[in-house]
Amino acid sequence: MQSRTRNPATILPEAGQALQALGKALFASAENNGMPARILFLAYLRVSQINRDSVCVDLHSRNAMAAGESIERIIAVSAWRETTNFTDAERAALALSESMTRLHDQIDPVPEEVYKEAARHYDEAALAALITGIATANLYNRLNVATRQVVDVLSRK
Repeated sequence: MQSRTRNPATILPEAGQALQALGKALFASAENNGMPARILFLAYLRVSQINRDSVCVDLHSRNAMAAGESIERIIAVSAWRETTNFTDAERAALALSESMTRLHDQIDPVPEEVYKEAARHYDEAALAALITGIATANLYNRLNVATRQVVDVLSRK
């Protein structure tokens, strides 16, 4: 598989800079409001798995490891419902990630029970950081998938 073109964020430098600024602001807000970066990376990883974005799956797996996640938990993200590797708060973040990503699959996108479970574990500001992060991950995934961005882990060796 080859990329169709460069990522639009690199072709449009102003857009790329705005996306970089959004990411920095998001992580700063998350840190200031009790949303651990490692949970954001797990959420981003799940979103990227659903959207089949190999670049972001690779990136967020590596970022999660750098944030202290174990390889076992990273591997288990795609099957988070079938494992005991995640806390209730992490499960709530992963469920919200799936709901916000699979809007087209549901009659009731982001069902009330999914939102309420996330709100039970995260205060308003932390939840805002999580929701904004999930939306941002979906944005990057759509840019990468539309242009068929490809990760080449073999070239890193």
